[in-house]
Amino acid sequence: MTHRRTDIVTLRATRTPGRLVGLTRNAIVRSVAFALLVLVAACGPNEPLKVSAVQTGKSLNSDNSIAVHAATFRPKDTMYVAVLTDARGAGKITVRWKLGSQVLQELTREVSYNDQAATDFRFQAADGFPAGTYTIEVLLDGQSVNTTTVRVET
Repeated sequence: MTHRRTDIVTLRATRTPGRLVGLTRNAIVRSVAFALLVLVAACGPNEPLKVSAVQTGKSLNSDNSIAVHAATFRPKDTMYVAVLTDARGAGKITVRWKLGSQVLQELTREVSYNDQAATDFRFQAADGFPAGTYTIEVLLDGQSVNTTTVRVET
């Protein structure tokens, strides 16, 4: 007497024209559903990114947030900017450094995060920064979201 159970998946399957023998319909449906779930999770976030804070300083932590916060720098210092986001999302972050009305540098990064994160930007001058007040503007997807100033003093 042969017993057939529909809730057990056999490890071997043979293919015959037009049908799959050895796997139950429930097992096939569960396998396809699992595969779709994995694909959806792997696609990454499609929500818009939200900036929660902007930090400036002289060094970074391992998570790219600012370790040593500063708003005053020396001419040979590296200026770090960390753009903090508080949730899952994707977008384009731009940081623009200006001295007076002159744009000195603009850096852009396309980012996609599944949780809170910090995106770091570095600004260095090989010959040193001239003394003065610098404006740092942060844009998200082309829209200004934060402006801060820092000073370079000799």
